[in-house]
Amino acid sequence: MSLESLTEELRRRVTQSPPLGHKVKFDLGDDGTILWDGTATPPLISNADEEAETTIRLSAENFEKLMTGGLDPTMAFMLGKLKVDGKMGVAMKIGSFLGE
Repeated sequence: MSLESLTEELRRRVTQSPPLGHKVKFDLGDDGTILWDGTATPPLISNADEEAETTIRLSAENFEKLMTGGLDPTMAFMLGKLKVDGKMGVAMKIGSFLGE
């Protein structure tokens, strides 16, 4: 999936979920970033590279796998495929938003 399609898929899921109340940035390395501003109503999903309470670093390929259920967020973290900077509780909370 491209950055645009990953962004669109996250946007679709977020609009169907309860408010997050936090800002989270997905740093996909050379593929770009996706910012989830869960403090806004409705939540804003963009490709802005802004400050966030929590930054999750992973490859675009692994992000796609997380969203399609092919990679468990906890296992990805334990295997080093996903790194979290900031609030770990926020990262754990969004795990339910990612898997189908």
